[in-house]
Amino acid sequence: MSEENKSSGLVYQLDDVPAPGPSMLAATQHILAAIVGIVTPTLIIGGVLGLGEHVPYLIAMALFVSGVATFIQCKTIGPVGSGLLSLQGTSFAFLGSLLAAGFEVKARGGTPEDILAMLFGLSLFGCLVEIILSQFVHKLRKVITPVVTGIVITVIGLSLIKVGFTDFAGGAQAGETLGALPNLFLGFLVVVSILVLSFSRSPMVRISAIMIGLVIGFVVAAMMGKVDFSSVGNAQLLAIPVPFKFGIDFDFFLFIPVAFIYLVTAIETSGDLTANSVISGQPVEGDLYLKRIKGGILGDGINSGIAAIFNTFPNTTFSQNNGVIQMTGVASRHVGLYIAGILVVMGFFPIIGSLFMLIPKPVLGGATVVLFGTIAVAGIRILATQHIGRRSAYIMAISFGLGLGVTLVPNATQHLPDFIKQVVATPITLAGLSAIILSLVLPEETPAAVPAVETVDTVDVGEKLSSVN
Repeated sequence: MSEENKSSGLVYQLDDVPAPGPSMLAATQHILAAIVGIVTPTLIIGGVLGLGEHVPYLIAMALFVSGVATFIQCKTIGPVGSGLLSLQGTSFAFLGSLLAAGFEVKARGGTPEDILAMLFGLSLFGCLVEIILSQFVHKLRKVITPVVTGIVITVIGLSLIKVGFTDFAGGAQAGETLGALPNLFLGFLVVVSILVLSFSRSPMVRISAIMIGLVIGFVVAAMMGKVDFSSVGNAQLLAIPVPFKFGIDFDFFLFIPVAFIYLVTAIETSGDLTANSVISGQPVEGDLYLKRIKGGILGDGINSGIAAIFNTFPNTTFSQNNGVIQMTGVASRHVGLYIAGILVVMGFFPIIGSLFMLIPKPVLGGATVVLFGTIAVAGIRILATQHIGRRSAYIMAISFGLGLGVTLVPNATQHLPDFIKQVVATPITLAGLSAIILSLVLPEETPAAVPAVETVDTVDVGEKLSSVN
């Protein structure tokens, strides 16, 4: 170990090239930390929207695209990519807006293929928002303040709780068995398992808590006879990535909530890459830092476009992998190439997705309740860093009131014109737009009325946002 590595606490620096053995070991730990996050959004979207037989293929494509996107971020292609050891995967932040769009298409009588065509079309056009914003990231903080970001992230988590808890109780198709004691038992078992594992002294166990919790729940569910293994035998053995397999569609009013989340994601990625730079012993100011942030956000946008083309959902950098870097002391971006290769190979085998489809709804619900609650807590943590004066209190009160109001009483917007209803009926968009507009129009409080508090810059915000993944 060099003197430079000793002083930084790293075994391998950013540009070091570890031998294949250490590289594979580090890559495997990154994949273990991320695989549940990569596939779970697809599981949720597929289950809630009734996409059925398409889900294994969609999961395979999520893994395939995650590998391609990770390669781009770590290797860099021209100005695209951060050049850091940064793993990419499917973003949880888009769940609310994509589910809302899917339900709208379904309400119009759309087939699963129609739903997917719309979701991928919205995601493809939405990635242009992040691509453009990557060139103006230093100016975004003027619009997306910590208060606005905290409100949006909190509403994302809270608005998804219903989806997670429905699965917790047995799933939307459970009928009379919804809330049956075996379902609740499995859901609570997973929650308790994740809670216990999250306080383990072993960093690797803490990182893998959700995955291990799912395995525990799955094993117990199998012992209770609640796992149907027959579907695995019918699984397609090999998946070939086919661009636009389900076609593409677009609706401007369904697009607005998706575009708004791309705006938030740009800030999230900025903070995540800043945290990555700190852990990797790289600068967090100056031209090199700014180049990496711009390249990383640009990569985020382009990778989300690739995701839409190859039939999966928007991608973003995964913050939990920063913890793996810190734990292993391996910051070499060359390890990212191993991660990318493993994920791409996994993406060619839909049987992996079929295995995830075996997870009973209550087991998956136990994990998603924790994940969605964590998203809400991430938003609350951001808000907690701010001084909540009268101005901020009103911004939060009105934005939460409107956003959660349409979640709890969706019929409240039924008499509005369609073009307005499709925008304001989505809690994330309504809360976010409300927070932005109020932040722009409400007068700033005078210095005399506001106690001196520590300010929170974009870096601090991003670091807290990173837990959304």
